[in-house]
Amino acid sequence: MKKAALLSGLLFLVITAVAIAMGRFGSRPSTVDAASPIKVYSAEKGNYIMSDEVVKSNEEWKKILTPEQFHVLREKGTERAFSGKYATNHDHGIYRCAGCGLDLFKSEDKYESGTGWPSFTAPIAKENIKTAVDRSFFSTRTEVLCRRCGGHLGHVFDDGPKPTGLRYCMNSAALQFVATK
Repeated sequence: MKKAALLSGLLFLVITAVAIAMGRFGSRPSTVDAASPIKVYSAEKGNYIMSDEVVKSNEEWKKILTPEQFHVLREKGTERAFSGKYATNHDHGIYRCAGCGLDLFKSEDKYESGTGWPSFTAPIAKENIKTAVDRSFFSTRTEVLCRRCGGHLGHVFDDGPKPTGLRYCMNSAALQFVATK
């Protein structure tokens, strides 16, 4: 039993070292030429609005995010399972991007997946997120990003409940919950 745990831990360290060497970890480019206007859904307005992309340098992000938020949102990190403040939150409201405040998920779409991370069946609007192929850790997954600031939120999997069959597995550190009536 101890050998299996030791080998598992060693394998994780080797995979992490290889991922770092291949450039799978680390910050995204810190600047983009200019912010572009995008169409996103606003829960407050109950409709689509035009908004500018949020573009900041890593130094600017570090000034406004906690170290954990920076690690998750800007360095594609992951918090430990069952450690996030929203994993078991059942209050009514909206989950926003912790980086830029964009509305991402509704509490009505949250469910207990048993994974230890907040899980949702759908985003508040498909325009409010974007996805990318993530080939880190020798697997292929679908990464979920904030449409406005490009922050890493988590991943989406096709093992969720009906009606969508999807599980948007998010990091609490990437989210900010706002209670609604």
